[in-house]
Amino acid sequence: MKIQLVCQDKNEATKLASLIFIKDGKETFIYSVVNVYENEIVISLKDKSVHSIVLKDTHQVEVFTDFIQSVVEKENQITDTKAVNDTVEITKG
Repeated sequence: MKIQLVCQDKNEATKLASLIFIKDGKETFIYSVVNVYENEIVISLKDKSVHSIVLKDTHQVEVFTDFIQSVVEKENQITDTKAVNDTVEITKG
């Protein structure tokens, strides 16, 4: 399954892509969604750090949280991420 998320800007897209997936180790780095504030998502990583990602709107937040739930519950795994301008393409399998 693949989704495309539109972030607030290119910097947020690059940050999201780099925080949730480590390509070389094929490892999903996101641990949980800590909180949501309108179009901002706060995520916790496996190293116990917490980061904020600002998406374009609340619809993008809903798409991301629905998509990432099965990853957090370890039913699926992120297999690829790609950031192009303000958009992040995330693939899970």
